[in-house]
Parts: sequence; structure tokens; C-alpha cells
Amino acid sequence: MSVDKLLIYCTCPDRASADRIAGHLVTKRLAACVSITAPVTSIYTWQDKLETAEEHLLLIKTSQSRYAELEQAILSVHPYELPEIIAVPIERGLPSYLHWIDECIEQQD
Repeated sequence: MSVDKLLIYCTCPDRASADRIAGHLVTKRLAACVSITAPVTSIYTWQDKLETAEEHLLLIKTSQSRYAELEQAILSVHPYELPEIIAVPIERGLPSYLHWIDECIEQQD
């Protein structure tokens, strides 16, 4: 079964920016739901320096057809110079939940 839905991972530096981005995406109907995790610790290299940061992870549910617009919306409001935006295809899911995603992100005329 092939599904056109995506789960997108995006980290934010604090809860306020996570709330702002999540609200923006849902209000614009680019995402059906955005789950915000408790703080996670990220360890990464940035500009040749080892960094450790406490971040909030967004789990964004949308469709492939809305991805490009969603990516641009994140870039327009995200405080990071290079935000993590990783889309993973959803291969299976509860059919009624997947249908609900479609209903939530339908483009309005």
C-alpha cells in the first residue's frame, strides 16, 4: 500500500519557537498535526565545532503535495540559519487517520 503522507522532523531551539512554527503550519493548513516533544539533546558539528544543544523536536504530519510550501513556510519563520527539515514517507497507517490528514490540509479556495 503506497501512501502519499509524510512525517517531517524539525528541531527548534526553544519551546516558544516550536509553538510558533507548529501553530503557523496548522493555521496555514500545511500540516494536519504537529507534535512537540519534550526537550531532546542534540550533539552535532557546526562550523567545525562540536555543539550540544537542548532542542524541541517537531513531528509534522502532512502530504507530499504540500511539502514544498510547508518547507518554505518553515524557512520563513525558523530562527536557525540551517534548520533540520527531514521528510520521511509514511508507508502505512490507520486509514481513517490518513484520511483525516487529507481533510485537514485541503487547500481552501
